[in-house]
Amino acid sequence: MLIFHALARMGSEGLILVSPAERIVSVGYFQDTDKVVDLEYCRKNGISVMRREIGGGTTLLDRNQIFFQLILRRDNPEFPRGISSLYRLIADPCVDTYRQLGVRALFRPVNDIVTEEGRKVSGLGGADIGECVVFVGNVILDFDSREMANILKVPSEKFRDKVHKSLEDNVSSVVKETGRRPPRREAEDLLIENFGKRIGRLREAPLESKVYEMARELETKMMSDEFLFRRRDKTAGDASYMKVKISSGTQVSERSYKAPGGLITVTHAVEGDIIKDISISGDFTLYPKERLRDIEGSLVGAVRDVSGIEEVISKVYHELSIESPGLTPLHFAEAICKAD
Repeated sequence: MLIFHALARMGSEGLILVSPAERIVSVGYFQDTDKVVDLEYCRKNGISVMRREIGGGTTLLDRNQIFFQLILRRDNPEFPRGISSLYRLIADPCVDTYRQLGVRALFRPVNDIVTEEGRKVSGLGGADIGECVVFVGNVILDFDSREMANILKVPSEKFRDKVHKSLEDNVSSVVKETGRRPPRREAEDLLIENFGKRIGRLREAPLESKVYEMARELETKMMSDEFLFRRRDKTAGDASYMKVKISSGTQVSERSYKAPGGLITVTHAVEGDIIKDISISGDFTLYPKERLRDIEGSLVGAVRDVSGIEEVISKVYHELSIESPGLTPLHFAEAICKAD
């Protein structure tokens, strides 16, 4: 995880294939860690938790998965412009690899790879880091659905059992689909071959010492409480909806809204119909990732009305060239105006 962050900051292009030696919980860039991860369970079981600089949801990284990370310079003229085209660029090699391993896989926009029956076998993500864009995904050789359910923060053990059942039914792996666990090297070679067909022939190269030095520096930041919990909301609580009345005409509320591109959680303080403060989080993807702050800032003082909020956010999207696969300004507007 740290290596691709380091390479991107250094402006170095490449394809990384990696499987972690130890289990790691990876939290999406726009998520609130303490709301989505059972931190006590992770602590008791020696599972590290880190926040990545890529959007999307919480994932459990382990040695039963092969993660691929493609780093491209934004000014490279050889690669397509636009997030949707880049998603297709990295989806096709992964789909081909699964098929060669015996899994009938296909790309399901916005960013999932699924079996023909609809079971998810890979989630793709991307972000701008430094002068580069980074796209990531995985090949799941085997999947521990029970442990995935254990690391998530849920309101009750009964709810956790339902999450486990849903994971069992809707997430799959090479082992589950074929009954065979291929050697790791076989899957890696297929990924290298299939990516090479799309982006040009690849050659294996050692990482320079300065990459490891940068990675060690980043580890201090990315494993720190300051970064891990940096998007704490103004209200507490675990429910998908809550409202606190502060005074006559003033209230703080929070609600989650499911859009095609991911879950949007809005926490805001409203006086009458005027937004006084707002925080947006979730498991979506947005480019450039830093621009979520600009969206939030543009909404302070705005009247909470769907069409008006959509217009405000659309203007920010246009001015700052924001892209958010599967999310539109209207989705954000509906999330904000339903959070009452």
